[in-house]
Amino acid sequence: MLSQDKLLAGIILSVDKPRQWTSFQAVNKIKSAIRNLYGLKKFKIGHAGTLDPLATGLLLVCIGKATKSIPQLQDGDKVYTGTMVLGATTPCFDLEQAVDKYYPYQHLSLPSVQDAAQQFVGTIMQVPPMFSAVKVDGQRAYEYARKDDPTVIIQPKPVDVYSFEILSFREGSHQYTSSSIISQTEGVVHPGIHLYDHPLGSVPSHLPQIDFRIHCGKGTYIRSLARDLGFSLGSGAFLSDLRRERIGRFTVKESIGVNEVTNYLINLSNI
Repeated sequence: MLSQDKLLAGIILSVDKPRQWTSFQAVNKIKSAIRNLYGLKKFKIGHAGTLDPLATGLLLVCIGKATKSIPQLQDGDKVYTGTMVLGATTPCFDLEQAVDKYYPYQHLSLPSVQDAAQQFVGTIMQVPPMFSAVKVDGQRAYEYARKDDPTVIIQPKPVDVYSFEILSFREGSHQYTSSSIISQTEGVVHPGIHLYDHPLGSVPSHLPQIDFRIHCGKGTYIRSLARDLGFSLGSGAFLSDLRRERIGRFTVKESIGVNEVTNYLINLSNI
């Protein structure tokens, strides 16, 4: 088993965060496992780079003196894969909230989406989502969003997108009349609407989807890229699935589950 001295000297755990867990919950789970295993009451622990609750994938959890490396880890480049739904938007740009508006999408195709994605490669100006942890006048943006404060404006900031690949384009399975779409906008689920097989069950199947891979720098919001891509296509878009594959030299392929930490530390050599 890894000794307590080695643990407190500093280790970095690559953890695969589950869907619908906050990053804070994942860290707390690991903290509890370490307390039970070592009998520690106080020790340093933190994570490098928050993942939204609906996102999965790589979360770097730093323990002991390794917490000093959190700023450097956060500066590392990231790789994400996931899915965007075209032809609609949500207030938070993902599935945390229901669709609020529908847009034309019949003109979209794989080549048109691939061409549009290239507009967002390079150093770009990006407006973070209102439902995010970015600070505005000392408060988190999501605090204003929850109050539905229309006076708050988030300023754009430069971010680096090294590549934005569209891996596939899937057309919707059905076409609907304008009346059925209006009924959804008003919050009434049409009895004939089929939903994608999604954990949250809230993606109408008539909308097309794209799968993507993005390589980007620090501070890039993939939800904002979805919003901006949709508008650039003369439509709308939101994020339905997101997985972080890499942070710097760390990859999700080398990660462990949040429930595997105890066994991992027991089997870890002191060397």
